[in-house]
Amino acid sequence: MPSNNIFIFPFFILNQCLTLLRVGNPDHSFPPSLSDRTQPAPGMESLPEAVLIRILASIPAVDLVLVCRLVCCQWKNLVDGAELWILKCQQEGLTTAESDAENWQNFYFLSKKRKNLIKNPCGEEDLEHWGEVENGGDGWKVEELPGDFGKEFPSEEVHKYFVTSYEWCRKAQLIDLRAEGYWEELMDTTQPKIMVRDWYAGRSDAGCLYELCVKLLSENEDVLAEYKSETVTIPEDNDASWTEISHTFSSYGPGVRFVRFEHGGQDTLFWKGWYGVRVTNSSVTVEP
Repeated sequence: MPSNNIFIFPFFILNQCLTLLRVGNPDHSFPPSLSDRTQPAPGMESLPEAVLIRILASIPAVDLVLVCRLVCCQWKNLVDGAELWILKCQQEGLTTAESDAENWQNFYFLSKKRKNLIKNPCGEEDLEHWGEVENGGDGWKVEELPGDFGKEFPSEEVHKYFVTSYEWCRKAQLIDLRAEGYWEELMDTTQPKIMVRDWYAGRSDAGCLYELCVKLLSENEDVLAEYKSETVTIPEDNDASWTEISHTFSSYGPGVRFVRFEHGGQDTLFWKGWYGVRVTNSSVTVEP
């Protein structure tokens, strides 16, 4: 069983890394070249590689990439290898026995960053964060679930929804992937899957229409990939149940910098008020 002293090693290693990198650099900037650093850190060369991997796995991921990787060739190879990142994924519950990844370092960072990139997906902040809003008829409205002639949402975490009127209502969000932390090299080479989901429903006493359109855009907002649903028709006297619609973008090519999410609809009876399609719990996620 390893000695308890092993738990103080990560702090020693990190300090050693910083010391090595800052020699001759009082401004703490990284040296332009570390090709001459071919020997492991003093006192560490005798450690078995498996032990060194376990020690390095205790260090924060950003420090591994920006600091430890630059110490010597051995550490660079370990940080660039799969074994270290598989261990970190296992330690932090990011992987299962069935998990497989082409690049485990990217898998780790994408798993840690995974979140819904749509802001205010359920109307808790009224129409905040939604731009390019088209308010046909009486415009968009936010209502509490289940609403008149409606049904509860499948998840108890969702409490509100957006509802449309008797003419087309649309709203959109533009997601800046770089601002969300997805760097250009990752998007251009790894091209992680981009998963889009939305939920819609009608009221049981009125028919309605629904559409979803999602575009992957370049730096200049040129369309590089697009998903557009058919116009979904919900008949009058429907059961008001909630339906999920989803699409996954993959192998979309380099250059994607933005995701534009747009959805909307209207009722088919042209009744004044808010009898059109209901939408909620929209999501855009970058998958590991």
